[in-house]
Formats: sequence, C-alpha cells, structure tokens
Amino acid sequence: MLDRNANAEMEQVLGALNDAMIASDASATAKLFTDDCYWRDLVTFTWNIKTMEGKDAIIDMLSSQLTSVKPTGWRVAEGEVAAEDGGITTAWISFETAVSRGYGLIRLRDGLIWTLLTSMVELKGHEEPLGMERPMGAKHGAGKHRPTWKEEREKETAELGYTTQPYSVIIGGGQGGIGLAARLRQLGVPTIIVEKNDRPGDSWRNRYKSLCLHDPVWYDHLPYLPFPPNWPVFAPKDKLGDWLEMYTKVMELNYWTRSTCQSARFDEATKEWSVTVDRDGETVVLKPKQLIFATGMSAKANMPNLPGMDSFKGDQHHSSKHPGPDAYRGKKAVVIGSNNSAHDICAALWENDVDVTMVQRSSTHVVRSEPLMEFGLGDLYSERAVASGMTTNKADMTFASLPYAILHEFQIPVYQKIKEADAEFYASLEKAGFQLDWGADDSGLFMKYLRRGSGYYIDVGASQLIIDGKIKLAQGQITEVVEDGVILGDGTKLEADVIVYATGYGSMNGWVADIVDQKTADKVGKCWGLGSDTPKDPGPWEGEERNMWKPTQQEALWFHGGNLHQSRHYSQFLSLQIKARMEGIATPVYGLQESYHKG
Repeated sequence: MLDRNANAEMEQVLGALNDAMIASDASATAKLFTDDCYWRDLVTFTWNIKTMEGKDAIIDMLSSQLTSVKPTGWRVAEGEVAAEDGGITTAWISFETAVSRGYGLIRLRDGLIWTLLTSMVELKGHEEPLGMERPMGAKHGAGKHRPTWKEEREKETAELGYTTQPYSVIIGGGQGGIGLAARLRQLGVPTIIVEKNDRPGDSWRNRYKSLCLHDPVWYDHLPYLPFPPNWPVFAPKDKLGDWLEMYTKVMELNYWTRSTCQSARFDEATKEWSVTVDRDGETVVLKPKQLIFATGMSAKANMPNLPGMDSFKGDQHHSSKHPGPDAYRGKKAVVIGSNNSAHDICAALWENDVDVTMVQRSSTHVVRSEPLMEFGLGDLYSERAVASGMTTNKADMTFASLPYAILHEFQIPVYQKIKEADAEFYASLEKAGFQLDWGADDSGLFMKYLRRGSGYYIDVGASQLIIDGKIKLAQGQITEVVEDGVILGDGTKLEADVIVYATGYGSMNGWVADIVDQKTADKVGKCWGLGSDTPKDPGPWEGEERNMWKPTQQEALWFHGGNLHQSRHYSQFLSLQIKARMEGIATPVYGLQESYHKG
C-alpha cells in the first residue's frame, strides 16, 4: 500500500512536470519545486554539468533552455517503483529531450520536488552498439579479398593520425584517458590517446612498489568491463597496470605510447587544434577538433623550492618519483607531508628497515579503511550492496543525485559514527602527537577530496606505526635543507640520507600552460574545487567541480580525471558532449563557469 501511494504521488508530480515543460512554462515548472530545491543536470538540459539552487535559478535555466531542449515523457523508469522513507519519496525516472534520452533520480518532500538529477543516457540516432545492437563480428557469407578484423585494425592504426585525422586527442593515458577513449570509440568518435610511458598502465607501475588502491573494487570499475568477481578488494598497482593494458587492447583503443605532446594551438578560423607530438622520436602533427587533458589530478607535482636544496648530499625527490624503499635500507629518511602518499611511503620504508620520520605540516584527516568501507561506502559500493540489487550505475547516480551544496549534511553523521566507533584509535593517534582534523565542518574525507583533493589519509596500517613510534613524527614547516638533513621552523634538525617531498600536486591547467600557453591556462582558470571557501578551496561558490568534464572558457578544450569512480561516471557525459559536437548537434551551453584562481 505504501509503495502504491508513493507511486501515485510521484506519477502525479511527474505528470504536472511533463505538462508544464511541454507548455514551455518555466514559472509553472518551478512551482512544482520546494523553496530550498536543487536540480543537478548532467548535460541533458544545460549541455553542461550544472546545479541550479533554488526556484529562481531553475526559472532562469528553463527560460534559456526549454525551447531548444523540448523535454517530454517524464515517468517513473521502467521496472522501478517509487518508495517513501522518512517523509521523502524517491524514484528513478526517465524522460526524453529533442535529441536525447535521459535518466534521473527525483526526491519529493511534502508533494514537491526537493532534489532532481537529470542525466543524458544517449543521443537519438547515435546509440551505442550494445546488447541487442552489438556488432555481428563474424562476416557470414562469402566475398573475395575481404579484410579480416586484424587487417582492419592494422589499417586503422596505420592511418589514424597520418592519412586520416582523429576528431579528438586525449593527452594522458591513465585510467581517465583510457575510460574516456573507450566511451568515445563506442560512439564512433575517432580518438588518439597520447601517453609518454612505454606501456598502458605504466602510470601505476612506475609508482612506489607498495602502492595499492585505497578505494574498494566495487567503486573502481571501468566502463563496459567490470573487474571479475575474484578481483581483490584493494588492487596492487602492478595488477591494476596490467588490467589497464589489457583493457586498451580488448577495447581496441588507439593508444600511442612513448609519445609526448610538445605543443598545441587552437585555430579560431578553422576551429581545430594543431597538436605537435613526439611519437617515439617521430614528429607528428595532429589536427583534432577536440583536445582533452586527462593528465590526472596527481600528475603536476608540487616540488617545493627550499633554501639549501642544492647543498643536500643525499637523494631527494617528489613522492611521485619515489622508487621504493630498497635502496635506503639502514639509512635515514625524512618524508615531508602527511597525506596518503606520505603514509604509504613511510610505512614501506619502515618495513624495509629505514629510520623514517614524517614531517606533518598541517592537520590531517585520517579514517581507517574498514569503517570507511562499512559506513561511508557500504550502502552503494560493497558486496552487500551488490547482493541487495545495487548496480554500479545506480550507485554512481545515487551519489551524483546529492547536490554538493548539501552533500556535507549527509556526510557529517557518517564521520560522527566513525569517530565514535574508532574513538580509541583516534585517542592513541593524538597521544602520539598526530594532529587530526575532520574537515572544515566535520564532514570528513569525501568533502575534503571534492573541495581540495588533499588533506587526508585512508589508513591501511601506517597510523599504527605512528602510534607505536615506529614511524617518527615531527611537526612544522621546513625552513632550510642542509647537506645532511632538514631544519624545521623551531630550529630542530632532522638528519636524512633521503628526503621525499610528499607535497601534493598542482592544478591540471598547469599542463595547459606548459603545452598551449599561460594565456589559455589563465583563460580557463584552475581545475577542481567547489568554491566552498574552506581551506584550499577558495570561493566564489560554483556548486560543481571547477572545469571538470564540461565546457571551459576555451572552446574545444576539456579536462577529464579524478578517481576511478569519477573517471568512469563522468566519461559518459563528456563523451556525449564530444559526440554531439562531432555530429553537428546544437549544444547551447547554459551557465558556462567563470574563470577564477588563475595561473
């Protein structure tokens, strides 16, 4: 009875929504929303990734977009039913626009729309060849001199970038570039990935040898090809590297290894890029219409410039270049930083008989892996979630349906529960002198990641080494490097044979400055961050990740990246935006973000 009542309520609201939109009545549509409403759109209405907060914002967007979008067919999605819990009625919904099919999640409160998520699933007439529409593969019948699949692939590989041009070029062949290229290939968009390493997956293989994923397997699937059910919960880096290499082959990606992008210029007249690539010693000029930077959030290393660095007689390097602990057995190491990489490297050094000191420069959020998986991820990304019927797509969409403006309100009780469950652990860590925090508003890891991409550690063992004094702990800023160590602000000297700078990474638009020019980098502005006006996430408020997966102030220039979950989820929407442009479909962008925090 409860579900029938919820379904009836939902169908009534969706019917009214459908009528108001067919009538192109923005005001009537807005009246169906609560005063404190949120509408998050992934491409369908805005050709952008945009959250409208409040009725006025919704009216403004609809007044701009309704005539061209022409939305119809709002209904509870096939096979789904609305459900009520705690006064909130929720349903998966489907709808259509003039050019696409959409899917979303709606929440009602007191009979009005509180949150609405709309996302583009596919472009009409340009559907992916999946399921019943998959290609035949084998060519039945007979014909003289027919090329085999292998011969066709060899021809494509030989010609693309030379006698034929790609429509898009992706700079960076890590999991982000690989997943996006797979989406684009399924959509028939000719694409080349430019990657500096020798093999796909080397961006993982080349990191310090103890590196494993800190996110669980259910969170990390790539598009189309999920990890098998026997895949480890936390994949070691080399195993993941092998998976990525295999993926590029079976997904038939055009992946240029040992290739570096030397420069790129956009021609306003021809609306195409000129991208100069050094392909294993050969200079190749590519002429794509779209250029995507998938260089990774953790690729533009922040290497400090400290007095005396030139005088240090030992080995010093950024954490991204750390070779592992083997060469340092019996020596002294100082690791500057206290986030994930710093903890991982310190633990591996200690395990290999290195005297290691971590320098904590600011407070750090720490959460043990087990309670994070149970309380933070378990409802969406876990074996019990799978057993309950949760799919990867529904998990992604559920998470995406919570607007960033209120996401912290859902996160605070999660981390309060973790704090209580692990009270003894946190007391021991603080007793050891470690400076803890829970984020600017006690909202924990996810908000820190979304706001600044740093400031946290998912504990897989290093915290206990700090508690036990096996990893030594120092606090403060490094004021000077001397020939045999570092000097802290209070005058303390830490002796060192090796210094590891686990000092984080710069914004992805730094790669634009290197490859295009500083003017273009400033034109698009910094990447990442919500504008929350919390530490390392300066305002103004944007409500979405800055410049990620959506149009930027530079035409035909895009950024793709994030963790494995984000790379998978948002690759769908970025690929559809690119496909639409290739097919000449009108893409009137609403709410293109301003550029902030340049250079």
